[in-house]
Amino acid sequence: MSTNASATFSIRSDVAVKPAMNYDVRNDGYRCDVRSEVVKPMMNYGPRNDGSKFGNTFTFKRKDKPYCTHLSQLISSITTNFLQNNTRKSSLFTMASIVTFKLSSLPKKVSFPKPAELPGTTPINTEPTSGNGGLKQKMQFSSRRLVRGPLAVTTDAPTEKMASKSGNSKLANYVPLYVMLQLGVVTRENEFLDKGKLEKQLKELKAAGVDGVMVDVWWGIVEAKGPKQYDWSSYRKLFQLVQNCGLKIQAIMSFHQCGGNIGDAVYIPIPHWILAVEEKDPDIFYTNRSGTRNQEYLSLGVDNLPLFGGRTAVEIYSDYMKSFREHTSDFLEAETIVDIEVGLGPAGELRYPSYPETQGWKFPGIGEFQCYDKYLRQDFKEAATKAGQPEWDLPDDAGTYNDTPEKTGFFRPNGTYQTEKGKFFLTWYSNKLLEHGDQILEEANKTFSGCKVNLSAKVSGIHWWYKDESHACELTSGYYNLTDRDGYRLIARMLCRHYGTLNFTCLEMRNTEQATEAKSGPQELVQQVLSGGWTENIGVAGENALSRYDRAGYNQILLNARPNGVNKNGPPKLKMAGVTYLRLSDELLERKNFSIFKTFIEKMHADQDYSPEVTDVAPLQRSKPKIPIDELLEATKPIKPFPWDEETDMSVGSTLADYLDKFLDFFFSNILN
Repeated sequence: MSTNASATFSIRSDVAVKPAMNYDVRNDGYRCDVRSEVVKPMMNYGPRNDGSKFGNTFTFKRKDKPYCTHLSQLISSITTNFLQNNTRKSSLFTMASIVTFKLSSLPKKVSFPKPAELPGTTPINTEPTSGNGGLKQKMQFSSRRLVRGPLAVTTDAPTEKMASKSGNSKLANYVPLYVMLQLGVVTRENEFLDKGKLEKQLKELKAAGVDGVMVDVWWGIVEAKGPKQYDWSSYRKLFQLVQNCGLKIQAIMSFHQCGGNIGDAVYIPIPHWILAVEEKDPDIFYTNRSGTRNQEYLSLGVDNLPLFGGRTAVEIYSDYMKSFREHTSDFLEAETIVDIEVGLGPAGELRYPSYPETQGWKFPGIGEFQCYDKYLRQDFKEAATKAGQPEWDLPDDAGTYNDTPEKTGFFRPNGTYQTEKGKFFLTWYSNKLLEHGDQILEEANKTFSGCKVNLSAKVSGIHWWYKDESHACELTSGYYNLTDRDGYRLIARMLCRHYGTLNFTCLEMRNTEQATEAKSGPQELVQQVLSGGWTENIGVAGENALSRYDRAGYNQILLNARPNGVNKNGPPKLKMAGVTYLRLSDELLERKNFSIFKTFIEKMHADQDYSPEVTDVAPLQRSKPKIPIDELLEATKPIKPFPWDEETDMSVGSTLADYLDKFLDFFFSNILN
C-alpha cells in the first residue's frame, strides 16, 4: 500500500462525540471529521448535558502512518466503553456477538452491535469469630473518650449538604483519585530535574480528571546538610508546578530511607549526620535477633532519648514538620496541599521493618521480630518485671525471614504465640508501635492545627499468612491480629483522637491472584481494616500496593472504594475518603494503558466530572485527650465487617476485555501486516 494512500473505515459505537467539532489533524497524524449525516445512530440515546450525542459515524484519514496499529488502539478504546458496564459474567459466545469481522471488507468497516444486558452483583459476607486478649499496661493514656456507633460514610466524605449545594446528589458518590509521583522526582542531590517532562505528564493527568498527586518529601534530602539546616527550594519548585497545573498535593513526611522495599527504584538514605551517630551507637536502629541492623528508620526505642545533638527522635520529626509548614505556608493557605501523611516507619508505614529485601527476605517469608536493640530489650525487661515475670525474655524460637509458620516454635499450631508468655510479648510489641504512632501524630496535629488539611497515617497490607491461624507476618510487623483479636481497629481508634485518616494498601489485590502456599487473604484483610476504620468514625483512604494497568485490578479498587456501589439519590452506604494510585510512569501513560486508566478515573468519580468541591477540607482541629489503654484495647474485640458486594457496579470492563485488547493488538500487528 502506498504511504500516501487514503484508507477509510467507519465505526458505529456509543462513544460520545460533539457533533459540531472539527478535529482537523491529530497529533498522531490522523484527520478526523465527524459525519453524523452519513449513518443514523443505532439507538437514540438523546443528547448529553454537554451537547454531545451517541451513535455517530466517524471517518479517519491516514496521513503517512500505518493505520493498523492506530485502528487497533481506537477499537480498544471503543470496546472499553462497550464493555465497562456489560461484562460481569461474559462468555466467549457473548464476546463473539460484540465484534464481527468481515475479512473481505477489512480494513474498511468494523461493526459493533450493542451487547445485551448482563446480570448484576450479589453480596458476600465474611464473619470472624469473637474473642479478646492482651496486656493492659505500658501506654500512658488518660481521659475517657465517647465512642459513638458505627458511621457508614466516612467523616470527610461528601455529604448530602454538599450534594444539595452542588445540585447533584450523585456527587456524594465521588471518590477523589490521586497519583503518586516518582520516588526520585526530587533527586538525592536536592535537584528538581526534567521539569518539562513532568509538566507534560501532570497536564495529561489533569486533563484526564485526576484530583491531585502524592509526593514523598524526603527527610534525607531536605535536612541533609546538618541538623535544622533545611533546604525546601526544590520541593517549592515542584509544588509550584503542581499548583500551576491545577492539581492538589498529598505530601508525605518521609522520615525513612528509600531503597530496600518492593518498588524502590532509587536510593535516598536518611541524613548522614544521623548515620554518624550510629557509628558510636548502632542500637539507634531496629535490630533482629541475629544482631543485624536496619537503617531504613530509627528504632522507636530512641523516640524520647536525646541522642542526636541533644534532640530526641520525636523532636527531630516535630522540628521538620514545623519547618515544612513555615516554608510551604502559601501552598497551605491556597489549599493546594490538602493531605499531610506522616511517615511512621519503613516505607512510611506504621510497622516494624520485619521483611527487608536487603537482608534476604523473599515473599512469602514470615519475617522477623525487630526489637533486639538494647533500648527495646531494656524496655521489655522493665515491662516483664512490672508484670511479675522478670525471667521472661524476647522470643528465641520465631525463626528467620523466609521460614513458614509451622517450621518455628513460636508460630506453629499451639506454638509460643498462644502461651501467656507469647501473648505478653505480642501485646508489648504491638503497643509500643501504637504508642510511637500516637506520639508523632500528636506532634503533627500541633504543627498543622488550623490548616485545611487531612492528617493521615499509612498501615501496611500484609496479606500473606492472613489465612494461617498464626497470622505470622502480621505479628512480626507489629499488627497483633488473630482470628479472635483485631489488630487494626485500635489503630483506627488512636487515629480518631487526632482527626486522622487511615491509609491502607493492597486495594487492588484479589485472593485468586495469590500463591496458594502463602495463605493470602487480601480481600478479607481490606474488608476487616476498612470496616474497623468506619466503625471508629474515621476517614479511610487507600492505595494499590503494586503497579497495575489491567481492568481486574482497577475493578477491585473500585469495589473497595464503594463496597455497596453508587447511590443515585445521595451518599452511598460506604465510601472511601480517597484513593491514591501507584504510580506515575511512562508505562501508565502509554496509549492503551492510559485509555483504561481514564475510564477508571471516571468510575472513581461515579461518572461525574472533576469537582473541586469534593476535596474541600475543614481546618484541622487539635487532638482530643489521650485515650486510656483499657479503652484502646476494647477495640481489639473482633467485629462483623460491613458487607461487600461481589463486584463493583462501576466496572471498567472485565478480563475478557483485556484478552480482546491483546487479540486486536496481535491481529492488526501480525495478520494484516
